[in-house]
Amino acid sequence: MGGLLLCSLLPACTNTLDELTVDHSAEPSVFATLPAEKPLAQGKRYYREGQFGLAEQAFRRAVELNKSDPEAWLGLAASYDQLRRFDQARRAYDVLIKLVGPTPIVLNNLGYHYMLQGENEKARQTLLAAQRNDPENVVVRHNIDLIETRPDDSAPSRGR
Repeated sequence: MGGLLLCSLLPACTNTLDELTVDHSAEPSVFATLPAEKPLAQGKRYYREGQFGLAEQAFRRAVELNKSDPEAWLGLAASYDQLRRFDQARRAYDVLIKLVGPTPIVLNNLGYHYMLQGENEKARQTLLAAQRNDPENVVVRHNIDLIETRPDDSAPSRGR
């Protein structure tokens, strides 16, 4: 029925939908050459926009495409944290540490992971380790300040 409707809208149409072909010669060639946004870039964009579910899906696709991409694993872990899926976040951090070691960025995010769960002492120790490796990192300093200025049972503001 869809083919009949389409043909009734196009006066010279005598083909069914299966037989229709489109002439792309009038279309600028740039349309066929632009790459689709890669999952890693999608994940970053969604994360920046606060769309953590979509970010998680995109980062998971990025990890599936390249299991040794630390940036994809970091984004996946951070997305899981924002979705409060802490067990999955921890597994992603474990893979990340195997890939790149306990870098200041990894330790900062892991410290924030602990903070989100209310494990403030563990968060503090992890963030201090990050700071020892990168004393000028303002994000790490901000997260340490969050730990030091809030009661043990309160939820953190959005850092990272």
